Amino acid sequence: MKIIIGLGLSLLLFSCGETKKEHVVAEEIRTNAQQHTELEDFDDSPIPVYDFPKLEKELLQLRNDTTYIVNFWATWCKPCIKELPYFEELAHKYSDEKVKVVLVSLDFPENLHTKVVPFIEKYKLQSEVILLADDDANTWIPKVDTKWEGSIPATIIYNNKTRSFYERSFTYDELENELKSII
Repeated sequence: MKIIIGLGLSLLLFSCGETKKEHVVAEEIRTNAQQHTELEDFDDSPIPVYDFPKLEKELLQLRNDTTYIVNFWATWCKPCIKELPYFEELAHKYSDEKVKVVLVSLDFPENLHTKVVPFIEKYKLQSEVILLADDDANTWIPKVDTKWEGSIPATIIYNNKTRSFYERSFTYDELENELKSII
């Protein structure tokens, strides 16, 4: 009798494990489908909303004669907010040269209309702003730069010749000096 009960419990535990595994896979599929649907929900957004593969394809892999300054920031990050005017000033000063500033917001997508857009309007940001809506930061952060530990502000300055990554905030002079060293 003990053997039958033990065998029954083993079978029950084994089948529960399979159910849990199937549940985890199903949940992962639903999450991926939900994220895809959420990005489609932002088609009428005043700013572009990208997942990381789209950001990587449309921005981080560009190789032409333009120098890109890509800053990762958020409306809740005080050092980010402090340095944003420096990026705007740099974009204005170098507008006649092939320099483009792109500000990649890491705010939550649900805060797009309540925080990000009002922030852009309040501070009159002229640079291109993109909202990165990709929860899988452990996957995409090392693709931006293997040295990036995930802190913001973080900035990439690159062109077809060179690429530099910075996990820090800048003064205007520091930012301009880094740009000059690359262009």
